[in-house]
Amino acid sequence: MMLICALVGMLLAEQTISSVSTILIALIGIALCSGSAAAINQVIDRKADAAMTRTDQRPLPQGELSALHASSFALVIGVVGALILFLYINTLTMILTLASLIGYAFIYTVYLKRATPQNIVIGGLAGAAPPLLGWAAISNTIDPYALLLVLIIFVWTPPHFWALAIYRKEEYAKESIPMLPVTHGVAFTKLQIVLYTIILFIVSVLPYIVLMSGVIYLVSAIILSSIFMYYAVKLYFTDDDTVAMKTFNFSIYYIFLIFVALLLDHYLVS
Repeated sequence: MMLICALVGMLLAEQTISSVSTILIALIGIALCSGSAAAINQVIDRKADAAMTRTDQRPLPQGELSALHASSFALVIGVVGALILFLYINTLTMILTLASLIGYAFIYTVYLKRATPQNIVIGGLAGAAPPLLGWAAISNTIDPYALLLVLIIFVWTPPHFWALAIYRKEEYAKESIPMLPVTHGVAFTKLQIVLYTIILFIVSVLPYIVLMSGVIYLVSAIILSSIFMYYAVKLYFTDDDTVAMKTFNFSIYYIFLIFVALLLDHYLVS
């Protein structure tokens, strides 16, 4: 999903596809750095991962890899990814990608995750970076339109992850990870999901308002955001935690489809 969002950023940065090779090389560099961040996250969280059903099948908890092996792997692919971006794309993309890697792998995983129930909100900026990375890879600029795409993912992240956190509340509590349902209760978390989904609805139509996209995107954004709102409201009024997982699952389709709609609008209208 991260690479899809980065790809959409690349394709939206220009009216026509000018260089397939540049796109592929940039995606490889971003993918390697992203993989490095994910590997570092799993090294740092290996003990907590072993105690949680969602993560206990990962290679480190299963004993398939040592922490040293995984750390070495993360270092190598991170360095290779950064060098690819520096040598074949541009310095700006490399800097932004490394900043995202550091933000997720270290600032979020090491500090924010266990420091505050707002961990997902603050740390979500690193996870929202892919469209900006893709846009910068093509244009070598930090474009306001790219930042708007970042904003969509940034606002989407809390309701997306808090729905999962509700479903996995007991596991997070067991590991003393202060996710919002653990620290403030499920009812409060459900209210926050509804509020953030309302904000997401508003933010999702901004590309049309600022003339970045056209009617195809607008209609798609309204339909998708309305469905997301339906799930959020349904979750708020039910005690069935399986609805939380259904909300989480739809949120993944939501972010994928809304970016596909941006892409279709860009090329079909153009």
